[in-house]
Amino acid sequence: MTELAAHEFWQEVHNPGTFRSDGDFSSSYVAELDDGRQLRLPVRVLADGQHALASLIVNQASFEVLDLLAQSLAEKLKSFEVEVVAGLPTLGLTLAAAVAQKLGHSRYVPLGTSRKFWYRDDLSMALSSITTPSQQKRLYIDPRMLPLLEGQRVALIDDVISSGTSIISGLQLFAGCGIEPVAIGAAMLQSRRWCGALDAAGSQWRERIVGVFSTPMLEMTETGTWRRPAD
Repeated sequence: MTELAAHEFWQEVHNPGTFRSDGDFSSSYVAELDDGRQLRLPVRVLADGQHALASLIVNQASFEVLDLLAQSLAEKLKSFEVEVVAGLPTLGLTLAAAVAQKLGHSRYVPLGTSRKFWYRDDLSMALSSITTPSQQKRLYIDPRMLPLLEGQRVALIDDVISSGTSIISGLQLFAGCGIEPVAIGAAMLQSRRWCGALDAAGSQWRERIVGVFSTPMLEMTETGTWRRPAD
């Protein structure tokens, strides 16, 4: 498998079977969609040096890849009869807008981390992210957007669900507004670390989560490559 430069990842959708998706991986991981088509994702080494994750940055993806991810996620959300799509910042906003369009909606509701002067503190929640763990942020909903969500079948969208902390912040913010999403969507479900966090937040959430594809936690081998853990 040829190596990719950093800017070349998530730019192309490959036909089924283009790359081996089993065995060991070096600098890139081959993710497969339900129909067998493939995406090559960079391997990001975690702090312990012994584990790694496949990475996806949606707002750096080609329009072809974004369109495919949005269409695939929209198809998976149709059975939930979603009436409004809400997006989590930052990268979830790119995907949420595209998914809303694929569902035939005329708009979506973006949540944000920048406090406008008309925002209210009671419509905010502390927010943390696995990709920016040292940054202390708050998640806000524009008070003017609440009427779009109240009494509607809402899908909460993020680009990647990894630890589950961002999604839980969104759910807590919505709960304070009397809103319970009927679905949670993401392009990538990254490992299984989010399962425990979502289960603790509520037994209903696990069955409401849908992703376009899943990727595992990778373990370093004796030769310095990366391998899926044994089942």
